[in-house]
Amino acid sequence: MTIIAVDIGVLLPTGKAQWGADDDPRDLIAFGREAESLGFSSLFVNDSLISPRIEALTMLAALAATTTTATLGTGALLPFLRRPLQAAQSLASIDLLSGGRLTVAVGAGFPGRFGRPFYTLSDVPWPNRFARLDETITLWRALWSGATTFHGTFFQYDHIPTATRPFHDGGPPIWLGGATPTALTRTGRLYDGWLPYPPDPADYASGLLQIHQAATNSGRPTNAITPALFVTVHIDEDENRSLKAMETYATATYGLSLNELKTTQAVITGSPDRVRTAINRYINAGTRHIIVRLAALDLHSQHHQLQQLATLIPKWKNAAETPQRPLSQQ
Repeated sequence: MTIIAVDIGVLLPTGKAQWGADDDPRDLIAFGREAESLGFSSLFVNDSLISPRIEALTMLAALAATTTTATLGTGALLPFLRRPLQAAQSLASIDLLSGGRLTVAVGAGFPGRFGRPFYTLSDVPWPNRFARLDETITLWRALWSGATTFHGTFFQYDHIPTATRPFHDGGPPIWLGGATPTALTRTGRLYDGWLPYPPDPADYASGLLQIHQAATNSGRPTNAITPALFVTVHIDEDENRSLKAMETYATATYGLSLNELKTTQAVITGSPDRVRTAINRYINAGTRHIIVRLAALDLHSQHHQLQQLATLIPKWKNAAETPQRPLSQQ
């Protein structure tokens, strides 16, 4: 039996679609404090431009002042929505205010209505978006290390004023959200973590192997990359009721049926034991930091789901239940 410590985080419901008619968005701060007190390792927020929500970095700034131990993360930040120098300063500021608790997962957006319109609204070209993302991260790291010039393909700066430096040298860890073959290679070469949401744990295991191979080929240690997972969960002893709640959530959030959502994202419903068993499959596949999105459409229900999920944390934080095999054998 191999003992494995697994971090469990939660995605805050910052989107208006997850609030009831009488909900007060200021309750999100209390939600973050409650999650921290219940033992969650991290508090994550997502990023968007075409749906009403509390802006991601604004939410993290509020949490930096009201929490003390939880990692504060983005899942995932869309850097092209912001000018790169301004974003670097905002992120460094949050890292300072939180005492070095920031982790930045980033993405380049998706084809279709969940990605391309963001580029149009931001006056940023859609082509070469992955290369632009990688260069943005390189620029941030250079700024956080004291660079005063930068000359890349997309960004050219001959004179950069002294930038805000983060809490730790080099800045916060930066993870990549994505699971295409090129994303896996880029994660291994450039990023500090991986945050996908594959429906099948076997795909997670094979993706992580490819990342480790890319890291090795680039002369990086594989343990320099945090293997994380984004998963949507609804807990209820009544399986049919849980499935119905997830169906309602999928429709309200994406305009998709639950069956459609399951083809692209990790989705788990049912009793606490069922949820625990399903997530253990991802732990066995190699994930070590799990960010859970709670499938509830008002803040009262979000709190209820949070409390149910918290009862499972001690088991995940202390040990995996099944013997762990090397990834090469999974």
